[in-house]
Amino acid sequence: MRIIKSIEDAKGLEGEEVGLSDWIVVDQHRLDQFAEATADHQWIHVDTERAAREMPDGKTIAHGYLTLSLIPAMTGKFLQVENLARAINYGLNKARFYAPVPVGSRLRGRATVLQVKQRAGALMLTSEIRIELEGQKKPVCVAETLGMYFFNEDPN
Repeated sequence: MRIIKSIEDAKGLEGEEVGLSDWIVVDQHRLDQFAEATADHQWIHVDTERAAREMPDGKTIAHGYLTLSLIPAMTGKFLQVENLARAINYGLNKARFYAPVPVGSRLRGRATVLQVKQRAGALMLTSEIRIELEGQKKPVCVAETLGMYFFNEDPN
């Protein structure tokens, strides 16, 4: 885990890989829960019988947005910001889904800090997150994320 104490301190992380997560299993229960939460019940995600007949590998596949939504779970332990008042997900610059994620797959995330800026008194980190599928060289998703970290006021 990398520790950040200030915006200046974070500048030293630009261009560096800051973490590689543990594997996360993408099982049918997770797909079904995501479908329920988002009302995205497209058969390629939830109908295991139809997928067995009609999908190339005979399996359902994860929603692209489910894959993307796993980023906080994958990257949450890469950085520790000291004196943190709050952190905010500021969004994405871009995200691409390069390959499907078949049910039963294991995914992990790899993060690199691309840019560090000060914005509205906060630390703004732009990071590239590469989501890897076990046994496959090419990432299934690459996303450029934006996070804002607000420091507590200096009590002095």
